[in-house]
Amino acid sequence: MKKLLGILVIAAAMTACNNSADSAASTADSTAKAVTDTVKAAIDSTAKKVDSTASAVIDSAKSKINAAKDSVKKAIKK
Repeated sequence: MKKLLGILVIAAAMTACNNSADSAASTADSTAKAVTDTVKAAIDSTAKKVDSTASAVIDSAKSKINAAKDSVKKAIKK
């Protein structure tokens, strides 16, 4: 993640510092918007991965707890 953000910062700086005919303000605004959009997309995808992983862990824990309950119930009945 740090590498991605580092590359984005460098790309933003290079884009902002080029010598094109565009005004500096519009170039800086478009560069800032592009960097912001990219960072938001990265954060959103990371949040989705964390949510899905957490759900999988919770489901796995529930199944193990239920299996342990069943084992204890069988042991008590004997």
